[in-house]
Amino acid sequence: MFNLFGNKNEKIEQKIAKILFDNSLIISTAESCTGGLLSSRLTDIPGSSRYIKCNFVTYSNDMKQALLGVSEETLEKYGAVSKECATEMADGLLARTNAGVVICTTGIAGPTGGSPNKPVGLIYVAIKSQHKSVVQEFRLNPKIKRVKMKQKFTQCALEMLYDFLADNISE
Repeated sequence: MFNLFGNKNEKIEQKIAKILFDNSLIISTAESCTGGLLSSRLTDIPGSSRYIKCNFVTYSNDMKQALLGVSEETLEKYGAVSKECATEMADGLLARTNAGVVICTTGIAGPTGGSPNKPVGLIYVAIKSQHKSVVQEFRLNPKIKRVKMKQKFTQCALEMLYDFLADNISE
């Protein structure tokens, strides 16, 4: 079905698709700062309906709470752009979708909205399966324009997802 074997020019999305497809694994996403671009890149692969369960764009704190179960306490204490929020997004998404693996993003794409502790270019990516979870912080150049920032955010997330799948799922 997929022409993904041994092509060194294949995109990261194709590599992820192959692992998901070969392992009959279902994925769901929840995005904030990437605004659906992560989901879009994953669904650009023909046949993606076989391994994608659902994708949320939870841009507002209200939706992070309502759809993913992020606690008000976490949002007040740590903020929406935090490893704690990313972790709760992943926990909630896994519980609500029962997917085999989930990936969540939250960050500041800019060009405004940052602070010294949370600058433009900051993103947290959380990935969780039934047996393992990881959260990683990335800090990109705050001078990158917004559209390019979102592209780079999704690239970081997809590379992290590929590594997670290759290390923990792939045969």
